[in-house]
Amino acid sequence: MKPFYVTTPIYYVNDRPHIGTAYSTIAADVLTRYQRLRGRPARFLTGLDEHGLKIARTAEAQGLTPQELTDQMQEPFRQTWKLLSCEHDDFIRTTERRHKRKAQALWRMIQERGDIYLGEYEDWYCVGCETFYTEKDLLEGKLCPQHLKPVERIKESSYFFRLSKYTQPLLDYYEAHPDFVKPSARFNEVKSFVREGLRDLSLSRTSFRWGIPVPGDPEHVMYVWFDALSNYMSALGGPVENEPAPLFEQFWPPNGDLVHLVGKDILRFHAVYWPAFLLAAGLTPPTQIWAHGWLTVNGQKMSKSLGNFLRPEPLAEAFGVDPLRYYLMRDVAFGQDGDFSHANLIARLNGELANGLGNLLNRVLASIVQKSLGGRIPAPTGPDTAEDLTLQAEALRCARAAAEQLDAVAPQRALEAVWELVSAANRYVDRTEPWALAKLEDKSRLSHVVYHVLETVRMIGVMISPFMPGKAHELREQMGLHPLMATVGCDLWPSVWGGLPSGITTQPGKPLFPRLDKDQEAAALENLGVKLDAPGSHAAATSKAQSPKSQKPAQEPKVTEPASPATQASTDTSISYDDFAKVELRVGLVLTAEPVPKSDKLLRLTLDAGDPAPRQILAGIAQHYAPEALVGKRVIIVANLKPRKLMGLESQGMVLAASDETGLFVSAVAGDVKPGSLVK
Repeated sequence: MKPFYVTTPIYYVNDRPHIGTAYSTIAADVLTRYQRLRGRPARFLTGLDEHGLKIARTAEAQGLTPQELTDQMQEPFRQTWKLLSCEHDDFIRTTERRHKRKAQALWRMIQERGDIYLGEYEDWYCVGCETFYTEKDLLEGKLCPQHLKPVERIKESSYFFRLSKYTQPLLDYYEAHPDFVKPSARFNEVKSFVREGLRDLSLSRTSFRWGIPVPGDPEHVMYVWFDALSNYMSALGGPVENEPAPLFEQFWPPNGDLVHLVGKDILRFHAVYWPAFLLAAGLTPPTQIWAHGWLTVNGQKMSKSLGNFLRPEPLAEAFGVDPLRYYLMRDVAFGQDGDFSHANLIARLNGELANGLGNLLNRVLASIVQKSLGGRIPAPTGPDTAEDLTLQAEALRCARAAAEQLDAVAPQRALEAVWELVSAANRYVDRTEPWALAKLEDKSRLSHVVYHVLETVRMIGVMISPFMPGKAHELREQMGLHPLMATVGCDLWPSVWGGLPSGITTQPGKPLFPRLDKDQEAAALENLGVKLDAPGSHAAATSKAQSPKSQKPAQEPKVTEPASPATQASTDTSISYDDFAKVELRVGLVLTAEPVPKSDKLLRLTLDAGDPAPRQILAGIAQHYAPEALVGKRVIIVANLKPRKLMGLESQGMVLAASDETGLFVSAVAGDVKPGSLVK
């Protein structure tokens, strides 16, 4: 099997880990664990970016040397990743000798090919970004577009990389590798930037000393981004210069698949500069670059001044490591901006984890198996009923779907598929009523039903193990199963029904996901310095240091439970059939989907709704769905809604969706229903 290599950004050591850096690192850990389950050799790299003017100035302000500062700052990162069960294979520091040697080797390879030359550079420099900007890139008042802080005018002797030479080679490479950058909207931004033409890139500095010396000219230190980007290679012992580098030979493309996970703010460095450096050195660029969005906290940007700059350690202590990992991967569509909500975390913990999976295991294993089946896994007795066959088919479908989504670096969608199976298994229990079967003298049907539930739980346990390794291990322990042992060449992902051996003695323990009652919720939030808008409310959680953010009306209608007859009588919200008949509901096939520029909520969809030409609809679902996940779906639209303008674009209808405390879900139609068909 082809090796798999995944990397996080190497984090800048100007601060401790926060929930945003935890998101990237957990995602990399999830992908690595998944690939190992599939039998692939897999390697996971993270680390620290420790050079540059910003570090030099911070160290000076604290009365430390830069090396003393970075030595102090590296330990919190190591401890946090260990706490969050992120089992990286390597932790690279750019101050290590092994890295310096290989960064210099890459420089020499490019220089020998004639693509590095000495010149003089003058432009506007942002210390926070460690990058130069042209005047047109700056905001009014000479402010950095990223940090909103004044930039500095710097003129100095510099080595340059012939980036302009690689404008067309990069465009050709993008054309030949259409999945090089994900999501596709970010790739379009990258290609647009390159099409405008590239300028040669300043590649060294003489105004400060904290960096890697340029080979043959120690008066210059390498531009920090050249230094930092080369970490992905130096951690494998590459590039190779007359010495063995088995890890590099095994994992670097084209021999292996390399996926970089990066924040959208550093995409240009990874998708333009980095592949250009590699092409100039005669090396293969990474397989794929995934740019994820930014996390806000309870609707507001993370900020120390607002008191909402979240550290992962207190959250893990309050709610558990695995529930925190689950929430981060479940609540945010990878590649999109997302919001960390304490209320949503509690809702998913109590709902999907405790009531969903935890209750499924407990209601069968800890009760019926112990009381009626001698505490052992029963054997299936057959014959299968329609309900049995439906559950078997659903289990295999969900396992395939989850694998496809993880292969596509869509952990949120993978968990959606897994929880479809959790729901299907709970429905099966409700319909088969094993508690009633347990009262019968003949236990054959009970054994068959219980086997079906526990086999489903076994499959779910495998599928959640990349996300919640600790809880997956506990689940298998309670079922009496051995720990999962990932082995190269052995695919452990569930692909056939009936892998659960019968006769095993189970070991039920405490609930897998203890549900938090209102007092426990309140105590946890109080310890975190968070308050809810109303007692017992899951609607919005805000830091004590900030006021509740005003809520904007949702772009999509919400489907709620019907009111009771008494409520209907008092409010009289009923409508006549003639009123309802005015609403034209149709099936629409999503042809394309893309984010609306400058909006973190809207997606622009084009749909085949049976009209002569596709229609455009703007839907406020960007925080719940990745654009590519919608393409090909058959959704229900309000077709005769009066068009309106949103963000300067006309929306010609409305996509129906339902929402509850677990999220928002687009109303979809199963089967190949003809686009434009009326919904009655």
